[in-house]
Amino acid sequence: MTISRRDFAKRSAYTGAGVALVGSVGVLATAPGALAADRAGETAEGAAGHSRRTLGYGPLVSDPKGLLALPAGFSYRVITRTGVTKLESGELTPSNHDGTAAFAGSRGSTLLVNNHELGGAREKWPHPVPLATGLVYDPAAAGGCTVVEVAGRGGHVAEWVGIAGTSTNCAGGSTPWGTWLTCEETEDKAGKNGMTKDHGYVFEVDPKDRRACRDPRPVKALGRYAHEAVVVDPKRGHLYLTEDASGPNGLFYRWTPPQGFEHGRGRLRTLADEAGALEAFKCFDSGGRFVDDLSRATEPGTVYGVDWVEVPDRDAKSVSVRKQFKDGEVTRARKLEGMWWGDGGVYVVSSFAREESPAQHDGQVWFYNPRRRTLTLKVRFGVNKTPERDGALDGPDNITVSPYGGLVIAEDGNGVQHLFGAVDDGRTYPIARNELNIGSADKPEYSEFTGVTFSPDGCTLFANIQDPGIMLAITGPWRRQGTRD
Repeated sequence: MTISRRDFAKRSAYTGAGVALVGSVGVLATAPGALAADRAGETAEGAAGHSRRTLGYGPLVSDPKGLLALPAGFSYRVITRTGVTKLESGELTPSNHDGTAAFAGSRGSTLLVNNHELGGAREKWPHPVPLATGLVYDPAAAGGCTVVEVAGRGGHVAEWVGIAGTSTNCAGGSTPWGTWLTCEETEDKAGKNGMTKDHGYVFEVDPKDRRACRDPRPVKALGRYAHEAVVVDPKRGHLYLTEDASGPNGLFYRWTPPQGFEHGRGRLRTLADEAGALEAFKCFDSGGRFVDDLSRATEPGTVYGVDWVEVPDRDAKSVSVRKQFKDGEVTRARKLEGMWWGDGGVYVVSSFAREESPAQHDGQVWFYNPRRRTLTLKVRFGVNKTPERDGALDGPDNITVSPYGGLVIAEDGNGVQHLFGAVDDGRTYPIARNELNIGSADKPEYSEFTGVTFSPDGCTLFANIQDPGIMLAITGPWRRQGTRD
């Protein structure tokens, strides 16, 4: 049962502003800027004096190949690499790897659907997604998805096009019925940047059925805007979507299916353009006061109540969706990025906030509870003033819920880039560091990590280095994190 704004304010009066209404919020970080990995071999003491298992896997060991630093005992394998590996068609792997999800394939294999974030005119990209026959939405666009099959024991790798002719395929999300929803992070319409069709949509890609991917059609019911990620509530059928945009800042959306609609493979593409209800969120604090921007939350554990406001024109025929709302009608946030369904709700990231927002930070991770209709701040990064220093974390982007507890986060900030874990008692630990310098010795530059996802059996962590475009498989002695001995 959901709660009203009045009920939320009344109940919060008894528990105190910015704390959970029922039970513990399970905060993943206890203070702004306090996210720092424990030193190798160090243990922590719990509230009752019990020691907790040493967090993480130890310090990162530099890679003699200059690609990926990992803890001792871990190893990696390059699965695809732009301009080096080839698709089944003989064409080279496209560039700009981004959002990825893993699915169980046949005979123990893993199928990975990999977005390629390629925007603007096709001719500007050396390695666009090939225009595979029957799989093209707009021949002028460079982006799309490839499907990568990795044999059960990590041997043979095959790659083919899942969808082509889409633009700026950034993140997305997997579905409970085994498909991938790829999101276009653009608002380009036909005639802009050489496009021949409108863009800014969500498309469905089926990794197991190539025929189902033919004649790609946008799911217009989910709106046209700078999409980032999408997750599906497996119980209620809602879809939640993030928007990465500014001027004004983007929105968090919920799509409610029409009455009688049943989810399943290929069902979304059968929807009418205006099917269901697309709404943007509106938050209020424990006193019932409207919250204009999520950056105002500075204390992990802060809880907001959530209302939903209908989008007037979801296809943004003349005005961008986020610009259709006046001040005071919806809540905004900068860089709404990765999402993942877990623990009965949605983990959602705001990567950073600067002058365009009421308060600055270098990242937030929120949790939306659809049953209680509450949004809880789990992690907040203070502004990182030394991004070039190894160990200083900022800019969370793609995330996944780890089968070993907590979250695994791909860093997309300034300076050094990491994959790292975060557990619910405020500790973090490093998993990997990108050592591929795409800058110069004087001015080093390291590309962001993207597409973090575990294999269905939990044995392999897949992740991408976006530039130049490398998919990696990481294996090692994984174990439960954040639990007491």
